[in-house]
Amino acid sequence: MKKNKKREFQSSELVKSFARIHGFEHKLIAFEIKDFLEDYLDESLFKEIKSVNIEDKCIMINIDSPLLKHDFQMRKSFYLKKFQDKFGENKFNDIRIL
Repeated sequence: MKKNKKREFQSSELVKSFARIHGFEHKLIAFEIKDFLEDYLDESLFKEIKSVNIEDKCIMINIDSPLLKHDFQMRKSFYLKKFQDKFGENKFNDIRIL
């Protein structure tokens, strides 16, 4: 049985509208990307991800583990394609692993 997400409020049109007006819509998308990674990765691997941010159409993923960092570098195009399919191709053009 799937547990409820902590960020279910994000799907609200009111929240999205407020975010668009005040200029932090990209932060909501970053939370959705982090939720996607939480579902996609094993729990122990997900704990190694410190943060996800978006700057200038670039997804910035800060990872502690060198092994996971290398895996993300090797599969960078795979993850970029996944995120573009989910959120739109015009939203992102690169992923940087920090």
